[in-house]
Amino acid sequence: MGKLTDIVREQGRLGDINSAWNTQIAPEDDVLPKGEYIADIVKGEPYESSSGHPAYKLTFEVSDGDFKGRRFWHDCYFSAKAEGRALRDLAKLGVPVTGTKAETFAALDQPLPAVFRCKVKLAIRRDDDGNEGNRVRRFDVLEVVKPEPDEFAPDPVTDAAGGDAGDDGGKQTDLGFPTDDDASNGESS
Repeated sequence: MGKLTDIVREQGRLGDINSAWNTQIAPEDDVLPKGEYIADIVKGEPYESSSGHPAYKLTFEVSDGDFKGRRFWHDCYFSAKAEGRALRDLAKLGVPVTGTKAETFAALDQPLPAVFRCKVKLAIRRDDDGNEGNRVRRFDVLEVVKPEPDEFAPDPVTDAAGGDAGDDGGKQTDLGFPTDDDASNGESS
């Protein structure tokens, strides 16, 4: 095993590290104080909870104030006890929740179609070992920020009839989540 300086030098990054060495040391306490925040939902991703239930994690990033740029997370669990709360919260993002579970899960397999600016009430949760973490008590979507088109993205491919090849005729919500059972018919939006 080599020395860290040798590894960094081999990667050609020693100059980058030296110029960035003025970085402020991060505080030990990464728990945000309880209160209300304006934060953007910047990411959503499915995962399996430690108890084996399907879940969906929302990543929030504080968008203004003293804690701008800090992140916190909200988990939506699909268990018997928590599923109602998960569906309530995901419906706020335009996820189709009134159809089948397959439709909801197919929508959640797609990237979020926008950034959601929210007013979030954040609490502090303490576990049995005394560890503290943040807990989203509630959030309300204030604004939906659609991403700017990528000017370097390729032009959409058109089919032989001159139409958009990506149009499968399925209905979509205003935010771009599919509302028909794309997973079962093999189509994607």
